[in-house]
Parts: sequence; C-alpha cells; structure tokens
Amino acid sequence: MLIFDIAPTELLVLGAVALLVIPPKDLPRAMRVAGKWVGRARGMARQFRSSFDDMIRESEFAEMEQKWKAENERIMREFPQTSDMAQLMAPVPHDVPDPPADTDARPAMSASPDMEHEPAPQPKPKKPRAKPKANAKPKADAKNAGIERL
Repeated sequence: MLIFDIAPTELLVLGAVALLVIPPKDLPRAMRVAGKWVGRARGMARQFRSSFDDMIRESEFAEMEQKWKAENERIMREFPQTSDMAQLMAPVPHDVPDPPADTDARPAMSASPDMEHEPAPQPKPKKPRAKPKANAKPKADAKNAGIERL
C-alpha cells in the first residue's frame, strides 16, 4: 500500500517516532488531526481522479462524434437524397384526416394506432329498500311466539 510514495514500513517508523515525541495525553488529538489530513488528501486524490476520468470520457465522446460525422458524410455522398426520399422521410401531420380506405385493401400499420377505449362499466342501480308498513306486525319466531323448548 503506497500513499504518496510512503511505504508501510515508513509509516510504522513515523508512528514509533510519534509515540516517542507526542505525550500520551495529546496522542488521540494528534491521531485525529492526522486522520483528517489523510482524509482530505484521499478526497483530493478521488476528486482529481474523477475529473481526469471525465476529461478522458469527454475526449472519447468527441472522437466518436467526429467518426460518426465522417461516416454520415460518406453515406450521404454514396446515397444522395432524392426528392422521393425526402417525401418519404418528411414528417406526416397528425391533424390531416386519413383518405377513405378501400374495402378490398388490407389495413395499413401505423406508428401510433388509434385505439378506441371501451367505456367503463357502470354500476348497476341498487333497488330501493321497501319501507316497513306502519300497521305490519313483526314476524314471530320461536322465542317471540312463546314456544318453550323442552
């Protein structure tokens, strides 16, 4: 493990010297400060590496774009665009109604077919409850009729 060209043995020597020079009560604070510095150094190295990778990626994209542009120009020279081809490639407006279709003709495929949606099923209307008559007597059951069980 090399951090800024410092070998692990050199780190051990630095740690031993730190134990001899720094008093034991200040050692945790010194280690905290050293840890912060090492963290900052790693963060800067990570940021440098990511910016370097971004520059490489951007240069690769620019190179690819130049190759694609050159290839596109070569294809356009080999196959010049004609008026028929321009008509085929022209966008079709969507607000123009379609001409009437022949009955014998097969249906044409379109990029976005117009699908008719079925209406959502309507819930069945509930039957109103019959109101009890004012003069009606409640139905008698075994308990209400006074029949005793044996």
